[in-house]
Amino acid sequence: QVQLVESGGGLVQPGGSLRLSCAASGIIFSRSAMGWYRQAPGLQRDRVALIFSDGNTNYADSVKGRFTIFRDNAKNTVYLQMNSLKPEDTAVYYCNPWGSNYWGQGTSVTVSS
Repeated sequence: QVQLVESGGGLVQPGGSLRLSCAASGIIFSRSAMGWYRQAPGLQRDRVALIFSDGNTNYADSVKGRFTIFRDNAKNTVYLQMNSLKPEDTAVYYCNPWGSNYWGQGTSVTVSS
């Protein structure tokens, strides 16, 4: 049974930082590419960042230079470090084993003064 548990969201002022975590179980994590996605109200879910099993990464243009995805295979956890946050980053953030249909409950991020 695949389980994904996202955490670390919250309310932050513009320019602030947050670190999101996603603990995965039920998959061979070390061999899985993992993605972070986000969905703002009324909009589709979009991929924010992706990290492959070899550590290579890929980012959406909107977050390049501000967000960093990294993983700890020993903890079966993928992280998203978010810096210089903007109001448009407000969304529910989800992690996902790339190419799968497994999703967690998400963690909500609100960037507002």
